Amino acid sequence: MKNQQQGISRHTVNLSYRCLKQMINVVHDLQSLCENPAYPAKLPKLPGNAQVNPKYFSVLMGYDFHIDDTQQAKLIEVNTNAGGLWFVTRCYQPDAIQYPSKLADKLLTTFLQEYRLFRQDPNAQPHLIAIIDHLPEQQFLYPEMRVFAQLFQQVGIKTVIIDPGQVEMQGTKLYYQDQAIDLIYNRHCDFYLNTTEMQHIANAWQQQSVCLTPNPRIYGLLADKQRMVDWSHPEFFNGLLAPAIASRLQQAIPHTQLLSSLSKDTLWSGRKDKVFKPTTSYASQGVYVGDKLTKNKLSSLMPETTLVQQHIKPTITFTPDGEKFKTDFRLFVYRKTILAISARLYQGQVTNLRTANGGFSKIKLTSTQA
Repeated sequence: MKNQQQGISRHTVNLSYRCLKQMINVVHDLQSLCENPAYPAKLPKLPGNAQVNPKYFSVLMGYDFHIDDTQQAKLIEVNTNAGGLWFVTRCYQPDAIQYPSKLADKLLTTFLQEYRLFRQDPNAQPHLIAIIDHLPEQQFLYPEMRVFAQLFQQVGIKTVIIDPGQVEMQGTKLYYQDQAIDLIYNRHCDFYLNTTEMQHIANAWQQQSVCLTPNPRIYGLLADKQRMVDWSHPEFFNGLLAPAIASRLQQAIPHTQLLSSLSKDTLWSGRKDKVFKPTTSYASQGVYVGDKLTKNKLSSLMPETTLVQQHIKPTITFTPDGEKFKTDFRLFVYRKTILAISARLYQGQVTNLRTANGGFSKIKLTSTQA
């Protein structure tokens, strides 16, 4: 399959049980927060498509972490369409052509759970799943989409991988070549369904005539980067989480503010300890580490749509053959179930899958962090 070697590292990264436990706690705490009925009311008004409450969740969430100098895991961001699980599998099984059976069963269960919650029927099974992305065959992670299609087809669920422009709306339902789409596995990066090409899907989402996972609701509650601003306020969790849980969660969240809330003098003098991120970016697009930022670039950033986050320097991994990589960690998750754990090795300012010998890598759990 195309693209199978790039993005996969041959190296292994150590991760302590203690830090992994901290990461799992963050996942559990944020999912508890997300499922608390009082939580949405404490947020700024969500975009219209995020105000629809589907009563189901999101497959394949991704929680990305750095580990600071005190061995505290720090949440860098939450993703609702986390890619790379196929690459993680091939770190451990380079010749794999499908997910190993135990992981495959877990993955299939998450999709069926979503659909059954959508249908309010514990035995429901979709007849047609559409895996949707913009020009999917041109996407770096297209091989992963093909493996998911194979997973669904093996249990008798017809699956297509299509561009949203290939979806038609007939009445209130979505169709592909005159076949009703029951579930959309949404790999598209228009998280709030705002673009023209996603309007059929947005209309069906508003009418709850299709199971859409991931979806704008969960993105708005957990993965919109402005949630990091909300979670940085000490009083935010009052009444939502037990005090000890709230304190534990805030220890793991780098302090984050909107650029518009800071004075220019404060920004420039303190920039070296900050990371600047667009609120709507993904895959590290438009991210600047403060010590590399010029005054001209800083002045060009949009104050209302730029986050200023405490810079948590990534762990450094030294390999036996003398290579040196920055390292972050990703947990693949459904609700509170951890599906997989991986590290990503890279060089440069921000996480990427283009570094020679870098990419997703195996994890070795240890009693202490290397």
